[in-house]
Amino acid sequence: MESVGQPLLWASFAAIVLVMLAIDLFVVGGGKQHRVSFREAATWSVIWVTVSMLFAAGLWWYLDGSVGREVANQKSLEFVTGYLIEKSLAVDNVFVWLMLFGFFHIPLELQKRVLIYGVLGAIAMRTAMIFAGAWLIAQFHWILYLFGVFLLVTGVKMWRFADEKPDIANNPLLKWLRGHMKITDELHGEKFFVWRDGVRYATPLFLALVLVEISDLIFAVDSIPAIFAITGDPFIVLTSNVFAILGLRAMYFLLAGMADRFSLLKYGLAAVLVFIGVKMILIDVYKIPIGFSLAVVATFIGISMWLSLHKDRRAREEDR
Repeated sequence: MESVGQPLLWASFAAIVLVMLAIDLFVVGGGKQHRVSFREAATWSVIWVTVSMLFAAGLWWYLDGSVGREVANQKSLEFVTGYLIEKSLAVDNVFVWLMLFGFFHIPLELQKRVLIYGVLGAIAMRTAMIFAGAWLIAQFHWILYLFGVFLLVTGVKMWRFADEKPDIANNPLLKWLRGHMKITDELHGEKFFVWRDGVRYATPLFLALVLVEISDLIFAVDSIPAIFAITGDPFIVLTSNVFAILGLRAMYFLLAGMADRFSLLKYGLAAVLVFIGVKMILIDVYKIPIGFSLAVVATFIGISMWLSLHKDRRAREEDR
């Protein structure tokens, strides 16, 4: 499969990610227990979006000088569209994390530690899944139709069950973990495991971490095919995905106190999945322009957020 991912671009991407992770983990205390404030989350959200857009601009500049303006415009637009799709679908993941942390009674000052490992695990899992997906599409073009149908069905299901909340207490994986591991009833700071009388016990923080990783794997099954509907270039798919994931932790703390105000957002996300599914199914019949796809995704998300805030404001006024 053709890709613009030349060694210099891959090296630049890896360097940016490693530097930003190092700053987040070691300079601003990412590895230490502390409560992430709204201001800190907002600042880092802006930083991650800015870095992502600067990468898109740098990608355009490099490609414009090496392979031409047309390719530069196409690939940079694919990156921005993929980034927006991943960022949008990740919001649903944020809502699940909120429920998981609430279920296990994980305080805010401990949530960041779980999400650090969650993000690093997500990068590793998605990298493997993206290269596997790129290989499958290169070998079996018809798999795009399966991806399209899957996204279409997933979007319809998300719309139908948008108001339902997952039953975490009866989660099969959680039941299995509790049946096969010794687990403490209380938290022990940032520790995932503690020793009692020579026996190792897992803490609820470890259970939260496992479910965070599993939830991201489940959401990756939706989001990765969605980006392959925009581009088949593994470099664009991976970079847009990773940049969106790296800003996910900051976005979580930014939305943590406002999740209830976006009650209709899932309908917008469902509409996005349906649209991308249709786009993928029609890929050999009519290729929907990338610019149009970007506009549709932004419109669905924007309208659902506006309607959510309007609904929340009306509810607050009625309660007064």
